[in-house]
Amino acid sequence: MIRRRLGRVTRMAWTWRFEDAQGAPVSVPDLDGQEFSAQGDAESWLGEVWRDLADAGVSAVTLLEGDREVYGPMSLHAA
Repeated sequence: MIRRRLGRVTRMAWTWRFEDAQGAPVSVPDLDGQEFSAQGDAESWLGEVWRDLADAGVSAVTLLEGDREVYGPMSLHAA
């Protein structure tokens, strides 16, 4: 998504929010703060690290574009 602010074009970064089983934020120091320029890049990255996130106590993730929730929470556990 591209937004115009004060005559400038800014691209919104894609990020993941990590949550525990109760929906509270979870910090994973080695994986926090990852930003992606495209949704597909963010989703591919998650496909590579979801097991590490689950091992660190993350139960669900939400995809964000800037401040906008795109989808989630999405469970990291098999149904």
